[in-house]
Amino acid sequence: MSVHKSLFIGGALKSVRSVWSRRERLERLMRDGKWEEGDSVYGIPKVRTQFKVANKKKKKTEEVAADSAEVTTDESAESAEE
Repeated sequence: MSVHKSLFIGGALKSVRSVWSRRERLERLMRDGKWEEGDSVYGIPKVRTQFKVANKKKKKTEEVAADSAEVTTDESAESAEE
């Protein structure tokens, strides 16, 4: 039986998952060098998933950096005129 159109969530799998499968955890541990082929798959350590980053803070720091760059160029232009 299929799911009715009104009950279907189109972008359900596009969000960040908070739990990884064992295969995904092993791939991450192998990449980090904490697990090798042939080691036991039982009792493997926890693996931190991606976590959200606040965009507001980044924008503020970028604006401050851009403002300081403008001030620096203005000061250097004034000193060059003298």
